[in-house]
Amino acid sequence: MSTLDKLLLCRLRKGIVTVPVEIQKVEQMGAELKKAINARFRRSFNIREVDTGSCGICEAEIIAANNPVYDVARFGVNFVASPRHADALLVTGPVGKNMLLALQKTYDAMPEPKLVITLGDCALDGGIFKESYYVEGGVSKILPVTLHIPGCPPTPLEIIEALLGLLKQ
Repeated sequence: MSTLDKLLLCRLRKGIVTVPVEIQKVEQMGAELKKAINARFRRSFNIREVDTGSCGICEAEIIAANNPVYDVARFGVNFVASPRHADALLVTGPVGKNMLLALQKTYDAMPEPKLVITLGDCALDGGIFKESYYVEGGVSKILPVTLHIPGCPPTPLEIIEALLGLLKQ
């Protein structure tokens, strides 16, 4: 059996594994998000993301929010490398003991006003890892959380919707 035959057979067995994207909804919410960002900042909304010990699936959804389908950058959401340039800190995962100091230093380096956004159930309260000897707990035990985006993991559209809600306040 050729490689192509194997791929086709695998595709037939699995069926459709992707979820259709509601492009009209993305465009509508994106336009609202861009308007809210411009009204509040008069420039882009800069986010510093920190993974404090997640399984990686929330990061996959953040990456998906940046892919050409959702492309949150076109709406004014930028992910930055330095907390000194950030308007918000986006934290994923339960806070592991080895990330406690790094998370605190990242938060301390941010300019005022400091927005802290947690993404995913693990960041809220430790998720499935909360009873582990290695986990300090959810982010709210360490930092004042402004917004929590629930889900395991939240979809890119849910991330956009939550950011829109935050910025409309």
